[in-house]
Amino acid sequence: MSVCRIGVIGAGYWGPNLIRNFSHLPDAEVTIVCDLDQSRLDHVVSLFPSVSTSNDWREVVASEAVDAVCVATPVLLHYEMARATLEAGKHVFVEKPLTADVGQARDLVNIAEKNGLILLVDHTFVYSPAVNHVRDIVASGDLGDIYYVSMSRLNLGLFQKDINVVWDLAPHDLSILTYVLGTGPEAVAAQGNSNILKGIEDVAMVTLYFPGNVIAYVHVSWLDPSKVRKSTFVGSKKMLIYDDVEPLEKIKIYDKGVDGPAHYDTFGDFQFSYRYGDIYTPFLASTEPLQVECRHFLECINDGATPRSGGVEGLEVVQILEAACRSLRDGGGRVNIK
Repeated sequence: MSVCRIGVIGAGYWGPNLIRNFSHLPDAEVTIVCDLDQSRLDHVVSLFPSVSTSNDWREVVASEAVDAVCVATPVLLHYEMARATLEAGKHVFVEKPLTADVGQARDLVNIAEKNGLILLVDHTFVYSPAVNHVRDIVASGDLGDIYYVSMSRLNLGLFQKDINVVWDLAPHDLSILTYVLGTGPEAVAAQGNSNILKGIEDVAMVTLYFPGNVIAYVHVSWLDPSKVRKSTFVGSKKMLIYDDVEPLEKIKIYDKGVDGPAHYDTFGDFQFSYRYGDIYTPFLASTEPLQVECRHFLECINDGATPRSGGVEGLEVVQILEAACRSLRDGGGRVNIK
């Protein structure tokens, strides 16, 4: 396929970013965009005059001028639209999270596999230079054995009526965690509170239990005065902070640690040795992750490669989200992930 013709469903918050990125790629052409708000479509046409528009998403799926469809709508609509696209024999690029429940996610994975189609989930951060650098550092063993990970994704709003803050913000951190650590959690526990909208948590703390006694904490909130996007990886040799809000020095590696004595006879002999070494900031390429992801989607279509954030990875994140929300409803107890 020389040029992949793209249809985009949803021109609200994220859709315009997809339209822009695919339009700037030489081997892609955005042919049609759908949204219920005509003013949004008019704005798209003012920027990209050759694009057709529609108020009916089914026209995008059925269009003979479309090879792949981007679904950038509220999560409750993902399943119906993505399934219809796959059943029409077209590839799918769907915004995170993949679906609103595990059964729907598993169904999409099976349909895509059966029909030999690409199903890519928009876990944008796994395409960022910073996250890939963190992954390489962890895999190299430079940090030593990972003890724990602490992640915060906080801001004021945007409040939503159909999903809670866990479903809205946590997919980013969950996709980063599973990608960097190379495995999914065995269990999860979550606590949270509904302060503004009754029954919809706007702040939550999710605890994830990974193999090898690794634990991770993910704090998400719509009720914070500052925008925070920070992750701390603590290892037996070194520590690392990844701060996505930082414009330049997104990663800092700390040669810090603590060692106990090899032998001691009395409690008085037991003294820890604290190590304070250098702080290292690696150079990172200034590349928009979404552009990398869009290019990767096209490469998967052309080469038949497995997406970095495919349906399987999307399903895994939905499994974690479902388990976390089950824990929220049941008082914060530990829930195993099957």
